Amino acid sequence: MSTSENKEQEVFFVKENDKMSVAYKKAQETFKFFWRELYWEQRRIVPAHSLAIVKFPFEQMFEGDEKPTIEYMWVNDIYFDGETVTGVLVNKPIQLTNVSEGDVVSCDLHKISDWMLAISGKTYGGYTIHALRSDMSEEARAQHDSSWGLDFGDYNNILNVYKQQENPENLIEHPMCVNMGDKFLEFFKENPDQVTALDEEGFTVLHRQAIAGNKRTIEILLSLGADKEAKNNKGKTALEYAKALNWEYAISALE
Repeated sequence: MSTSENKEQEVFFVKENDKMSVAYKKAQETFKFFWRELYWEQRRIVPAHSLAIVKFPFEQMFEGDEKPTIEYMWVNDIYFDGETVTGVLVNKPIQLTNVSEGDVVSCDLHKISDWMLAISGKTYGGYTIHALRSDMSEEARAQHDSSWGLDFGDYNNILNVYKQQENPENLIEHPMCVNMGDKFLEFFKENPDQVTALDEEGFTVLHRQAIAGNKRTIEILLSLGADKEAKNNKGKTALEYAKALNWEYAISALE
């Protein structure tokens, strides 16, 4: 079964319940790890991800209905500015007519319902999927996992970062951030203007590193004169983004 068919199976209508509400909250709290991984994926020569998707809630009010119809669907090609998640809808809506497969869509971080990565055939995140798996029989769970062609692991122990169990320090700092520190330092020493340069949204490199929670690169930038007080077009500093995403070690470096 193809990846697109797999994801299309996951278009569903969810009745609000405690288990799903907890899944939504956990996905929102841990999305930062998803984005940090995507940040470094963009810098790999050989891609590591076979899947990187986020689930958004979409709604539409139909004539005669008292409440909007809500569908939860997957989005890929993700971009994140520290507040809003943007991507391309990969599902075909079942009932909604106000959005279509292939549309560029956005959602505030605090409204997303899930995220999932697949690296070397193993999944990370997927909180709502694990909530559903927890209610399946062992046989049904095996069939579900086989249809995706992925190892979802234990629904009672959801992983957020690659090799989390073997290397728990990966929760603190992405290994590429550690390994590429010297190259990062060398680049910015050779290109000092880039330390304070602004992109089209008014972000400095320090802003982007804070959003991705990259403590070591933040420390390098500060040592080279990066301005902690610099604000982007939204009037926010790097520290404000680090605090909003609860990047504890990045916060300590920026304060």
